[in-house]
Parts: sequence; C-alpha cells; structure tokens
Amino acid sequence: MSSQPEPISAVGREALERELADLTTERAAVAATLDDPGQVGDLADSADEIQRADKLVELDDRIAGVNRRLAQGAAEGAPDTAEVGVGSTVTVRFDDGTEQTVEIGELPDATAPSLVTSDSPLGLALMGGRPGDTVAYRTPAGPSSARIVSLG
Repeated sequence: MSSQPEPISAVGREALERELADLTTERAAVAATLDDPGQVGDLADSADEIQRADKLVELDDRIAGVNRRLAQGAAEGAPDTAEVGVGSTVTVRFDDGTEQTVEIGELPDATAPSLVTSDSPLGLALMGGRPGDTVAYRTPAGPSSARIVSLG
C-alpha cells in the first residue's frame, strides 16, 4: 500500500458526497446562529459565540478535507486490479469455507453491508494483497484468516 492518495470507489464517493452535503447544511445552520459583530451582549453570550465560531472553523476544515479527497480520488482514476487497495472489490474465502465479496472503502457506510473499511482489521490485512494470498487478522473472537479468491 502506498502513501499516495488511493482511488475512491463509487460507494466511497457517494459516502463522501453525502458527508459533504451534511457538513454544508450544518455549516449554514451554525453560521446563521452567529450574531452581528456590532451587537453587544454579556460574557456568556460571547463565550457561546466563540464556541460557534470555533465549530464553524472545524466544519470549514472538514469540508476542505472532503473536497480535497474527492479531487484526489478523481485524479487517481479507477482502482488497481493487480492488488487490493481502496476501491477494490475482493472475493475472500474465510476459514469456515464461506466466500464473500467485499468492497474496500475509506468510510463506513451503513447502507453498504459489503463495505469493509481500509483501516478495519480485515481491510488492513487485505490491502496490498493479490489473488491467492492468505491474510491473517484479529477479530474480537481471536485470530482469523482469509484467502483472496479474486479481485475485480
């Protein structure tokens, strides 16, 4: 796995775009609560105003980060089909013989049950793997392994 930006899968792109929409909505709501700078208030009002201004900076930073990641992912193009990376679709066979096809993503998404994040135990183990490789990882129940059946 390289330290360079990875491609973004379609599921990952959708998750980032949803997050961006949510952040933009939240930012507008917080910005609307900021008082007119010429308005006079007590110290409690000032402290609350500072907290909201800090939240606005935090939201702006995250919005910039999401926009940057979307731009980087678009520049990287399609996921590599030679080894597992973010955006890859991988079929794995577990110790018990069951097979499952998963997609490696950056962000968890409850609407995508087959998504495995790249920083989860299984995701980390799969990153950089190739078909035929067996990877080991830890689960809450203990050590486990899976064989990469195919990558596509």
